Amino acid sequence: MRTFLALAGTVTALTVAVAVPASADAGTVLTTGGVGGTAVAVGDTLTAPLAAGTSATLYSSATGTSGVTCTASQFTAQVTGNPAAPGAATESVTGHTFDSSTCTSNVTGVLGVNGITVDHLPYTASVSSDGTLSVAPASGSTIQTTVKLRTLLGSVTCVYQAPSLTGKADNADNSITFTNQQFSKVSGSSLCFASGYFTAKYAPVTDAGASVFVN
Repeated sequence: MRTFLALAGTVTALTVAVAVPASADAGTVLTTGGVGGTAVAVGDTLTAPLAAGTSATLYSSATGTSGVTCTASQFTAQVTGNPAAPGAATESVTGHTFDSSTCTSNVTGVLGVNGITVDHLPYTASVSSDGTLSVAPASGSTIQTTVKLRTLLGSVTCVYQAPSLTGKADNADNSITFTNQQFSKVSGSSLCFASGYFTAKYAPVTDAGASVFVN
């Protein structure tokens, strides 16, 4: 049905947060302790679960409600560059997981979700001072998620791909949000959507427990 990547972790995919751009003298793009705070070190690992009370969804259309829903997901990314603000920090997305025990589907003929795997990691992520988050695969690869479904006809595997993902970071709650990121089915039965639209909010993004801000 879909990948939540992303994907995503993704997402997946994926990195930090911003409410309003900080001034050029605010230090580095990524900080802890607040806007203009302590620089996040290159090599540090950032993590984020789904925001409390939210779900990651993969629906068959941008305005629909039919598909797969998960209430537990997390991404992990390593900071590879954190220049002076304004600018763009870079990260390597090394993990994007979904707890299949928290995933359900309301698609006719689907009894449950056996697993969701984000493939082709690591991905490259870039977070700009204006809060724009971009996630891309390695050269020659794709962002890919494999969804295994339990159906009336047995186990079904759906594979989805996307060329890239775009999200938004927000310093108000140190979050990253992906909205209706489109994936296309590359293999799977007729029970697998031809297209999947991934939406999820991850928060808080932290560095060793400290909330991360975008400047």
